[in-house]
Amino acid sequence: MIPINIDVDNIVKPIQDAIKGLAYVDDNQVSDLLVRKRNLSGNFRIENMTSTLAEGFARGNEFLHIVVINAPNQEVLT
Repeated sequence: MIPINIDVDNIVKPIQDAIKGLAYVDDNQVSDLLVRKRNLSGNFRIENMTSTLAEGFARGNEFLHIVVINAPNQEVLT
């Protein structure tokens, strides 16, 4: 379990290493990252919740939600 007090930038590398071979061949294939850490003990709202994310919340424990998608057009900067 990842401690809630860990810096968000220190969360990424161990996760990338753990899903190597599952989500991609090597983590050098990753071109974009969006990383968020939330303390869910307060008030919050979730929009467009997937069934997988709902299952994570229903368990009542801290959890990690990872979404892997194809990279956006590499010739367009947004």
